[in-house]
Amino acid sequence: MIDIHSHILPSVDDGAKTLDDAIAMAKAAVAEGITTIIATPHHRNGTFENEKQSIIEHVYALNEALQMHHIPLSILPGQEVRIHGELMDHYRDGDILSLAETKYVLVELPSNHVPRYTEQLLFDMQLQGLVPIIAHPERNSELVEHPNKLYELVKKGALTQLTAASVAGKFGKNIKKFSLQMIEANLAHLIASDAHNTTTRAFHMREAYDVIQKQFGSPAVYVFQENAQLLVANDTLYKDAPERMKKKKFLGIF
Repeated sequence: MIDIHSHILPSVDDGAKTLDDAIAMAKAAVAEGITTIIATPHHRNGTFENEKQSIIEHVYALNEALQMHHIPLSILPGQEVRIHGELMDHYRDGDILSLAETKYVLVELPSNHVPRYTEQLLFDMQLQGLVPIIAHPERNSELVEHPNKLYELVKKGALTQLTAASVAGKFGKNIKKFSLQMIEANLAHLIASDAHNTTTRAFHMREAYDVIQKQFGSPAVYVFQENAQLLVANDTLYKDAPERMKKKKFLGIF
Protein backbone atom coordinates (compact mmCIF):
# COMPACT_ATOMS: atom_id res chain seq x y z
CA MET A 1 0.00 0.00 0.00
CA ILE A 2 1.24 3.49 -0.87
CA ASP A 3 0.38 6.61 1.11
CA ILE A 4 0.83 9.74 -0.99
CA HIS A 5 0.22 12.35 1.73
CA SER A 6 1.82 12.23 5.18
CA HIS A 7 3.54 14.56 7.63
CA ILE A 8 6.09 12.03 8.79
CA LEU A 9 9.24 14.14 8.40
CA PRO A 10 10.40 15.21 11.88
CA SER A 11 10.73 18.82 13.00
CA VAL A 12 9.58 20.49 9.78
CA ASP A 13 5.87 21.25 10.34
CA ASP A 14 2.95 20.26 12.55
CA GLY A 15 3.54 16.55 11.95
CA ALA A 16 6.19 14.41 13.64
CA LYS A 17 7.99 16.55 16.20
CA THR A 18 11.07 14.37 16.70
CA LEU A 19 12.82 11.50 15.01
CA ASP A 20 11.32 9.17 17.63
CA ASP A 21 7.86 10.41 16.60
CA ALA A 22 8.68 9.70 12.96
CA ILE A 23 9.89 6.21 13.82
CA ALA A 24 6.68 5.55 15.75
CA MET A 25 4.65 6.74 12.76
CA ALA A 26 6.67 4.51 10.45
CA LYS A 27 5.98 1.46 12.63
CA ALA A 28 2.26 2.30 12.69
CA ALA A 29 2.25 2.64 8.91
CA VAL A 30 3.90 -0.74 8.40
CA ALA A 31 1.36 -2.30 10.77
CA GLU A 32 -1.37 -1.07 8.42
CA GLY A 33 0.32 -2.60 5.39
CA ILE A 34 1.87 0.60 4.05
CA THR A 35 5.16 0.03 2.23
CA THR A 36 5.80 3.49 0.78
CA ILE A 37 5.01 6.99 2.04
CA ILE A 38 5.39 10.27 0.20
CA ALA A 39 6.39 12.81 2.82
CA THR A 40 4.44 16.01 2.17
CA PRO A 41 5.30 18.75 4.66
CA HIS A 42 3.32 21.97 4.51
CA HIS A 43 4.76 24.69 2.32
CA ARG A 44 3.79 28.37 2.07
CA ASN A 45 0.71 27.98 4.24
CA GLY A 46 1.47 31.09 6.26
CA THR A 47 3.24 29.14 8.99
CA PHE A 48 5.65 26.67 7.42
CA GLU A 49 8.21 27.02 4.63
CA ASN A 50 9.69 23.74 3.39
CA GLU A 51 11.53 24.20 0.14
CA LYS A 52 12.38 21.45 -2.31
CA GLN A 53 16.04 20.79 -1.50
CA SER A 54 15.46 20.86 2.24
CA ILE A 55 12.73 18.22 1.96
CA ILE A 56 14.91 15.96 -0.17
CA GLU A 57 17.65 16.13 2.47
CA HIS A 58 15.21 15.35 5.30
CA VAL A 59 13.80 12.40 3.35
CA TYR A 60 17.29 10.99 2.84
CA ALA A 61 18.03 11.25 6.56
CA LEU A 62 14.74 9.60 7.56
CA ASN A 63 15.28 6.72 5.14
CA GLU A 64 18.69 6.12 6.69
CA ALA A 65 17.14 6.08 10.17
CA LEU A 66 14.44 3.61 9.06
CA GLN A 67 17.10 1.30 7.66
CA MET A 68 19.04 1.46 10.93
CA HIS A 69 15.86 0.46 12.81
CA HIS A 70 15.10 -2.28 10.26
CA ILE A 71 11.70 -0.79 9.42
CA PRO A 72 10.53 -1.94 5.95
CA LEU A 73 9.22 1.42 4.78
CA SER A 74 10.40 3.72 1.98
CA ILE A 75 9.97 7.48 2.15
CA LEU A 76 9.72 9.55 -1.03
CA PRO A 77 9.91 13.36 -1.25
CA GLY A 78 6.86 15.53 -1.74
CA GLN A 79 5.19 18.70 -0.58
CA GLU A 80 1.73 19.94 0.35
CA VAL A 81 1.68 23.35 -1.28
CA ARG A 82 -0.86 25.91 -0.10
CA ILE A 83 -2.39 27.49 -3.18
CA HIS A 84 -1.06 30.97 -3.89
CA GLY A 85 -0.97 33.25 -6.89
CA GLU A 86 2.77 32.95 -7.47
CA LEU A 87 2.82 29.14 -7.31
CA MET A 88 3.95 28.65 -10.90
CA ASP A 89 6.68 31.27 -10.53
CA HIS A 90 7.94 29.45 -7.49
CA TYR A 91 7.79 26.15 -9.37
CA ARG A 92 9.96 27.56 -12.15
CA ASP A 93 12.36 28.88 -9.50
CA GLY A 94 12.78 25.35 -8.11
CA ASP A 95 10.91 26.07 -4.87
CA ILE A 96 7.99 23.67 -5.45
CA LEU A 97 8.41 19.91 -5.13
CA SER A 98 6.04 17.54 -6.88
CA LEU A 99 5.00 14.20 -5.41
CA ALA A 100 7.91 11.75 -5.68
CA GLU A 101 9.37 14.15 -8.26
CA THR A 102 6.66 13.24 -10.78
CA LYS A 103 4.26 15.49 -12.71
CA TYR A 104 1.75 15.38 -9.83
CA VAL A 105 1.60 18.31 -7.39
CA LEU A 106 -0.38 18.20 -4.14
CA VAL A 107 -2.22 21.51 -3.72
CA GLU A 108 -3.94 22.55 -0.50
CA LEU A 109 -6.87 24.96 -0.45
CA PRO A 110 -7.77 27.06 2.59
CA SER A 111 -10.22 25.20 4.81
CA ASN A 112 -13.05 27.70 4.52
CA HIS A 113 -13.06 28.94 0.93
CA VAL A 114 -11.80 28.48 -2.63
CA PRO A 115 -9.72 31.43 -3.88
CA ARG A 116 -11.13 33.06 -7.00
CA TYR A 117 -7.98 32.37 -9.00
CA THR A 118 -8.03 28.62 -8.25
CA GLU A 119 -9.50 27.43 -11.54
CA GLN A 120 -7.09 29.54 -13.60
CA LEU A 121 -4.06 28.49 -11.56
CA LEU A 122 -4.88 24.79 -11.82
CA PHE A 123 -5.30 25.27 -15.57
CA ASP A 124 -1.94 27.07 -15.81
CA MET A 125 -0.30 24.16 -13.99
CA GLN A 126 -1.67 21.74 -16.57
CA LEU A 127 -0.38 23.92 -19.40
CA GLN A 128 3.11 23.37 -17.94
CA GLY A 129 2.65 19.58 -17.92
CA LEU A 130 1.77 19.31 -14.24
CA VAL A 131 -1.25 17.52 -12.78
CA PRO A 132 -2.75 19.26 -9.72
CA ILE A 133 -4.14 17.07 -6.97
CA ILE A 134 -6.45 18.88 -4.57
CA ALA A 135 -5.72 17.71 -1.03
CA HIS A 136 -8.70 16.77 1.16
CA PRO A 137 -11.43 18.76 -0.67
CA GLU A 138 -14.02 17.06 1.54
CA ARG A 139 -12.81 19.26 4.39
CA ASN A 140 -13.22 22.55 2.50
CA SER A 141 -16.44 24.19 3.70
CA GLU A 142 -17.11 26.04 0.43
CA LEU A 143 -16.81 22.86 -1.63
CA VAL A 144 -19.09 21.00 0.78
CA GLU A 145 -21.67 23.75 0.45
CA HIS A 146 -21.22 24.17 -3.31
CA PRO A 147 -20.12 20.77 -4.71
CA ASN A 148 -20.64 22.00 -8.27
CA LYS A 149 -17.41 23.99 -7.83
CA LEU A 150 -15.54 20.77 -7.12
CA TYR A 151 -17.19 19.13 -10.11
CA GLU A 152 -15.99 21.96 -12.37
CA LEU A 153 -12.40 21.73 -11.09
CA VAL A 154 -12.30 17.98 -11.70
CA LYS A 155 -14.02 18.33 -15.07
CA LYS A 156 -11.24 20.72 -16.11
CA GLY A 157 -8.45 18.30 -15.22
CA ALA A 158 -7.72 18.49 -11.50
CA LEU A 159 -7.56 15.30 -9.43
CA THR A 160 -8.55 14.94 -5.79
CA GLN A 161 -7.24 13.12 -2.73
CA LEU A 162 -9.57 12.10 0.08
CA THR A 163 -8.25 11.72 3.61
CA ALA A 164 -8.57 8.19 4.97
CA ALA A 165 -9.81 9.51 8.30
CA SER A 166 -12.61 11.36 6.50
CA VAL A 167 -13.78 8.16 4.81
CA ALA A 168 -13.54 6.33 8.12
CA GLY A 169 -15.71 8.92 9.87
CA LYS A 170 -13.05 10.41 12.13
CA PHE A 171 -13.99 13.97 11.12
CA GLY A 172 -17.70 13.42 11.65
CA LYS A 173 -20.70 12.01 9.81
CA ASN A 174 -21.14 14.89 7.38
CA ILE A 175 -17.57 14.77 6.08
CA LYS A 176 -17.79 10.99 5.77
CA LYS A 177 -21.05 11.32 3.83
CA PHE A 178 -19.56 13.92 1.49
CA SER A 179 -16.47 11.76 0.97
CA LEU A 180 -18.57 8.76 -0.05
CA GLN A 181 -20.66 10.93 -2.35
CA MET A 182 -17.46 12.10 -4.02
CA ILE A 183 -16.41 8.49 -4.59
CA GLU A 184 -19.83 7.60 -5.96
CA ALA A 185 -19.74 10.55 -8.36
CA ASN A 186 -16.24 9.87 -9.75
CA LEU A 187 -14.83 12.96 -8.05
CA ALA A 188 -12.21 11.17 -5.93
CA HIS A 189 -9.04 9.64 -7.31
CA LEU A 190 -6.72 8.90 -4.38
CA ILE A 191 -6.95 7.93 -0.72
CA ALA A 192 -4.16 9.08 1.60
CA SER A 193 -3.67 9.37 5.32
CA ASP A 194 -2.59 12.99 5.85
CA ALA A 195 -1.19 11.48 9.04
CA HIS A 196 0.47 13.84 11.51
CA ASN A 197 1.03 11.47 14.45
CA THR A 198 -0.05 8.11 15.84
CA THR A 199 -2.87 9.38 18.06
CA THR A 200 -5.10 12.29 17.03
CA ARG A 201 -4.13 12.25 13.33
CA ALA A 202 -3.17 8.66 12.59
CA PHE A 203 -3.16 6.75 9.28
CA HIS A 204 -6.56 4.97 9.21
CA MET A 205 -5.80 3.66 5.72
CA ARG A 206 -6.94 0.11 6.33
CA GLU A 207 -10.11 1.32 8.01
CA ALA A 208 -10.90 3.62 5.08
CA TYR A 209 -10.43 0.85 2.55
CA ASP A 210 -12.70 -1.39 4.62
CA VAL A 211 -15.43 1.26 4.36
CA ILE A 212 -14.90 1.58 0.60
CA GLN A 213 -14.96 -2.20 0.22
CA LYS A 214 -18.32 -2.39 1.99
CA GLN A 215 -19.84 0.56 0.14
CA PHE A 216 -18.50 0.07 -3.38
CA GLY A 217 -16.81 -3.32 -3.57
CA SER A 218 -13.33 -4.55 -4.43
CA PRO A 219 -13.10 -2.74 -7.82
CA ALA A 220 -13.14 0.63 -6.06
CA VAL A 221 -10.42 -0.41 -3.62
CA TYR A 222 -8.35 -1.62 -6.55
CA VAL A 223 -8.69 1.69 -8.42
CA PHE A 224 -7.58 3.79 -5.46
CA GLN A 225 -4.62 1.56 -4.60
CA GLU A 226 -3.60 1.24 -8.24
CA ASN A 227 -3.76 5.02 -8.69
CA ALA A 228 -1.25 5.49 -5.88
CA GLN A 229 1.11 3.10 -7.64
CA LEU A 230 0.56 4.80 -11.00
CA LEU A 231 1.32 8.16 -9.41
CA VAL A 232 4.67 7.01 -8.03
CA ALA A 233 5.46 5.56 -11.49
CA ASN A 234 4.57 8.96 -13.02
CA ASP A 235 1.92 7.24 -15.10
CA THR A 236 -1.66 8.25 -15.93
CA LEU A 237 -4.20 7.67 -13.18
CA TYR A 238 -7.64 6.11 -13.58
CA LYS A 239 -10.23 8.88 -13.61
CA ASP A 240 -13.32 6.72 -14.06
CA ALA A 241 -14.72 4.44 -11.39
CA PRO A 242 -15.69 0.85 -12.09
CA GLU A 243 -19.01 0.68 -13.91
CA ARG A 244 -20.84 -0.79 -10.92
CA MET A 245 -20.01 2.33 -8.89
CA LYS A 246 -21.46 4.82 -11.35
CA LYS A 247 -24.81 6.03 -10.13
CA LYS A 248 -24.55 9.48 -11.70
CA LYS A 249 -25.75 11.48 -8.77
CA PHE A 250 -23.91 13.98 -6.63
CA LEU A 251 -25.97 16.36 -4.57
CA GLY A 252 -28.11 17.31 -7.54
CA ILE A 253 -25.37 18.48 -9.90
CA PHE A 254 -25.73 15.63 -12.38
